Amino acid sequence: MGDLATYRLEDSVATIIMDDGKVNVISRRMLGELNAALDRALADNALVILSGRTGVFSAGFDLKELMAGGPVTREVLIGGFKLAERLLAFPKPVVIACTGHAMAMGVFLVLSGDYRIGADGPFKIVANEVAIGLTMPHSATEICRQRLTRTHFNRAVITAELYSPERAVPAGFLDEIVPPADVARVADEVAARLGKLDLDAFKNTKLRARSDTLAALHRAIELDDATFA
Repeated sequence: MGDLATYRLEDSVATIIMDDGKVNVISRRMLGELNAALDRALADNALVILSGRTGVFSAGFDLKELMAGGPVTREVLIGGFKLAERLLAFPKPVVIACTGHAMAMGVFLVLSGDYRIGADGPFKIVANEVAIGLTMPHSATEICRQRLTRTHFNRAVITAELYSPERAVPAGFLDEIVPPADVARVADEVAARLGKLDLDAFKNTKLRARSDTLAALHRAIELDDATFA
């Protein structure tokens, strides 16, 4: 599929693996490859497993692009949130295989899946914007709001609290954790289980259940985009 995101189709499940050889930063190029992979999954009528490389799902936006200013920053920032919006509304089940660290935009992608499996271990799950001097974007706030518990929403978004995978489950970042060696296997098992659902009913119910979230996120993306006007 590309150099940064590979695509494998098996039994109507499309496994998309981010691997830039480092920490899977979300760059304009990564966004392009991920969207192309999702386009292919749609064409293949496939469920999706979105995974990272061993030890890291994604450390967030490419800071060089994020801090470049102007159209570069706009393209990567708005593109990242539009990708999250796409995952939240994707017509097939989306399973997240969080293979390690998930930070900033990486954790927002985790929060946009339908079922999130995390690797247990010394990994960081964090929305660290405030900790590094950035005001949390409107879009990121809405993505966190729709999945985190009320108490942890405040702690995660406003005080940039750092979570271990174990603590990330009750907070709402993840649905379950498993040993790192089992993440891919469990993701396959979950995808197989979800594939047995009535997928038309799944799509319609997903959109109905998330209608308020998707409307709020769409407005938030417009607000974030307007900051570049």
